Amino acid sequence: MTQSALTPADLRLLAAAGGAAPSLHNSQPWRFRPTPDGGGIEVLADPDRSVPLADANGAALHIAAGAALLNLRVAAARLGRRAAVRLLPDPAEPRLLAVLDLAGPTAGEDSPAAGPFGRDLYPAIAERHSSRQPFTNRDVPEAVAAELIAAAREEGVALAVLEEGGVRRVLEVTAEAEDRIAHDPARQAETRSWLRPDTGEAPADGLPYAVLGPQDHDARVPMREFAGRPPHHEGPLQPSQRFEALPQLCTLATAGDGPADWLRTGQALERVWLLATVHGLRLTVLHQAVEWPDLRWRLRDPAEGPGHVQLVLRVGYGPPGAATPRRPLADVLDPPVSGGPAPA
Repeated sequence: MTQSALTPADLRLLAAAGGAAPSLHNSQPWRFRPTPDGGGIEVLADPDRSVPLADANGAALHIAAGAALLNLRVAAARLGRRAAVRLLPDPAEPRLLAVLDLAGPTAGEDSPAAGPFGRDLYPAIAERHSSRQPFTNRDVPEAVAAELIAAAREEGVALAVLEEGGVRRVLEVTAEAEDRIAHDPARQAETRSWLRPDTGEAPADGLPYAVLGPQDHDARVPMREFAGRPPHHEGPLQPSQRFEALPQLCTLATAGDGPADWLRTGQALERVWLLATVHGLRLTVLHQAVEWPDLRWRLRDPAEGPGHVQLVLRVGYGPPGAATPRRPLADVLDPPVSGGPAPA
């Protein structure tokens, strides 16, 4: 595989795409750096940006890094480069989570921007946001659901679209997890530490009040409570609203449960999310239950046998979520690359 060095503009485009990935509380726990030969980019964990109570085993950090890695792969396709991924390449450097080796520039392909994804997902990187608003009762078409299942499978992860019984079971477990969090002052303080009130200064991470949604008036969909009552704020930020009668839920599950599985989950999550965005779908990650080992175990479908549910996704049609802030490229790209913003 012949490699050519990435230009500063290439690196800025890649890092901007990687930095647009989803993460727990928008903590953005990653850094990027060029490979020593200049022909690829590395993804490193930033443990100073972890969420230790909600993510005691580091799974959410790895999932976020995996989502960033998927965005790097999509951006590499936009640059017309073939990408080869190495997960956890150096046991002596545990912060190094993945390396993306990029062969340089391809030629003779009908649609190089689509890369291995079947379509160009790059525009969806900027359009993808969490939506914490009520969705409509319109079902996701079976053909679209099948595409999402296949996208996750390509990353080695099983996406299951839950039937009514599974939805009710997962909602019950999630509500129990939310109740535990609501009665745990330390966890409440941790989640609230990532809220960003409107002080007139543009935040670089975390969750501004503008992106937080309402609670479900009928208490059917257990949205995370920090979205309703931030500190020093009397009452909810938004009046409660009626959510969909029976939300459409999916789970992402893996056979194993280690760092490589979490990185694959992150890639599957972002690939599914970008494809869903192309189809006009909105997503919410219901993360509460995976934060408690005993409740996480109950998320799985006993009929499916052993497996490890990594995430619960709420999928549907509704209003788009607001954009969350992003760290400057100088904070995530090491060494810093001079120049202007990443090209579109």
